[in-house]
This record gives sequence, structure tokens and C-alpha cells, in this order.
Amino acid sequence: MAMQHYSGGCQCGAVRFEVDVDLDHTVTCNCSRCRPLGSILAFAPASAFHLVKGEGATTEYLFNSGKIHHLFCSTCGIESFARGTAPDGADVVAVNARCLEGVDLKALHPVEYDGASK
Repeated sequence: MAMQHYSGGCQCGAVRFEVDVDLDHTVTCNCSRCRPLGSILAFAPASAFHLVKGEGATTEYLFNSGKIHHLFCSTCGIESFARGTAPDGADVVAVNARCLEGVDLKALHPVEYDGASK
């Protein structure tokens, strides 16, 4: 797939974004947050992410180490993206591939990250 441009957002439309991201390297996580959400995550540099609509329409949730800023729509509750820092110190955005338009989820082959052990 390589780097492609996508539009996405939450269920009700209050949060909308555009992102350039590579869906060949998606991740699922079994931590206490990601497992019940069923997110399929794709990571993009913060510079490749543009919040089109929804500044002020999200609520932040921090847990565990507090390094990942989980942002979910204050209206419908969908977490379409989160902000954090990569191991190399770069600002990144974790986009939920399930919230991207036009993505064939069956074509994705996510690697499972063992967040439950961290």
C-alpha cells in the first residue's frame, strides 16, 4: 500500500481529519484500553496529520504512563486518533484504521503488540 492520503473521523462527524499514512504496518494491542476498543492502529508523523474539524470537540484520556493522549469525540465517544511520542522522540499520531474512509480492513495484516505485559 505504501504512504497514501486518507480522510477519516468519528461516527457523528464532529471530528474529521486527513492523514498520509502507510497501512502496510498496522498494529493491534492487547492492553486494557485497546483490546476492548478493537482498534487497528497505523502510525504517522504528526506533520502528516491534519485535524480538519473537531478542535475542542475531543476529550482526552490518559492512563498507565500517560504518554499517549487518547482523544475521543465528546459527542459519540469514538477514538479515531491519539497523539504521542515515538521511541526516537518524534511526535506521532496513531490513527484508528477503522475510522478511515475507503479502507478494506480485510486487506490489513496487523501485528499484535503485547501492551498487556508493559
